[in-house]
Amino acid sequence: MITQKEAKEIFDYDPETGDIKWKISKGSAKAGKKAGKINCKGYLVVTINRVYYQGHRLAWLHYYGEWPSFHIDHIDHDKTNNSIKNLRDVSVSENMQNQVKAKSNNKSGLLGVSSSKQGFYAEIKANGKRIYLGLHKTAQDAHDAYLKAKREMHTTNTL
Repeated sequence: MITQKEAKEIFDYDPETGDIKWKISKGSAKAGKKAGKINCKGYLVVTINRVYYQGHRLAWLHYYGEWPSFHIDHIDHDKTNNSIKNLRDVSVSENMQNQVKAKSNNKSGLLGVSSSKQGFYAEIKANGKRIYLGLHKTAQDAHDAYLKAKREMHTTNTL
């Protein structure tokens, strides 16, 4: 892994915009041009000395002088917004608390909501435990119950 000193020799980072630009020209990298490409998951990835680095982690290193301890969470959920005010170093659990969309395999389409023959139920995971939030007549009612619990139990969520 590169150090902050090496990072500052190779690229410039603008903490306001989150832009990472090459300082030097080498191969296809041209000084002054934005570094990296957006990968299939929507994150900026920068190749340095044949090693792939996530842009948000490079931004953290460049700004703070050390690699993040845990996961970098994009507070506004925009994976391409690497401005330093949009990044925070959080645990896996805290990062999951900032989830705002249901997973693609969720049949209800709503975060925290599942369907059953009796109706729709809401569940939330907090402190390593799954908590049942009741059975509801509509998916929206179940989702509302989930959001209320999320705002109380997930201290790092942004909803």
